Amino acid sequence: MDLTSTTPFDALSTGADKLWGLRAIAQALGLSVDTTRRLARKPGVPIYQPAGRYFAVRSELNAWLRSKAG
Repeated sequence: MDLTSTTPFDALSTGADKLWGLRAIAQALGLSVDTTRRLARKPGVPIYQPAGRYFAVRSELNAWLRSKAG
């Protein structure tokens, strides 16, 4: 799946900056929950798991996606 398509960027540009839970993060990225879980395990991906619950900051995800596009 192309993470640099306009759909993930459009989804990341709206809504609350803090995303709690895999479902919210997956929805913002335009990915499935399973794919987001696998992505979160990769080094350098700004998806965190403090106290067992996944967390991400929309602006960090956006910056990370943009860095992957270039």
